[in-house]
Amino acid sequence: MPANAPLDRVLLPLVAANITALVIFHFLRTDFFHTVYAIEDGPAEWATAILLFISFLVLARHAARFARAGRKPAMAIMALGALLFFFASGEEISWGQRIVGWEAGEFFTENSHREETNLHNLKIGEVKLVKVLFGNILTLVLLLWLVGLTLIYKRMPAVAKTADHWAIPVAGYRHAVLVLLASGVIALVDLQRKWEVYEFIFSLVALSIFLYPQNAHVFGRARHARSKSERQPAHAPQR
Repeated sequence: MPANAPLDRVLLPLVAANITALVIFHFLRTDFFHTVYAIEDGPAEWATAILLFISFLVLARHAARFARAGRKPAMAIMALGALLFFFASGEEISWGQRIVGWEAGEFFTENSHREETNLHNLKIGEVKLVKVLFGNILTLVLLLWLVGLTLIYKRMPAVAKTADHWAIPVAGYRHAVLVLLASGVIALVDLQRKWEVYEFIFSLVALSIFLYPQNAHVFGRARHARSKSERQPAHAPQR
């Protein structure tokens, strides 16, 4: 863990604690897991929504800095990421539907298997969007980012240069290990609503990556239009 990553002393132990909890509850067979911790609008879901929103704020701040520095490609990536995490945060709590108590509109009532105001519960015929687009496809994309890019960043200068130019946050090895471990545990445990905890774990890891990426030099100098990272790639050997 980097010495300048104080929040990781909170975020990453929480990831480890949730992975451990999944294993423990798998063997305990208690109702506490799916009736209290991972229940709809429960601690795990609300924590996920809050963490996703904090990630939105971090990315939006980076986007503003890159905009002031005149780095349009980096600004565009950060702005897109911010929008995605804002959307994910809203989707997690169905945009406040159950808080305010409004009824879903006719479109969502007829096309959602949960009759909630969100997109991830929509269905086309009998096919649930959450299992296709927001399940397998999204999981593959996230694993390529969280694990694939992490492993090749320092080994392939062209990839490192591209990631730095576009300001793509690169996960550290600690993030990749935790994601792989969590994915393996999720695949093996038999628990109702286990995916709520997986989303919580992802939100913790994602925030840690955005705060302390492997290519932190790119974001630390975002305020400068002509930073050293633009003149010399991060992977260039020192003399």
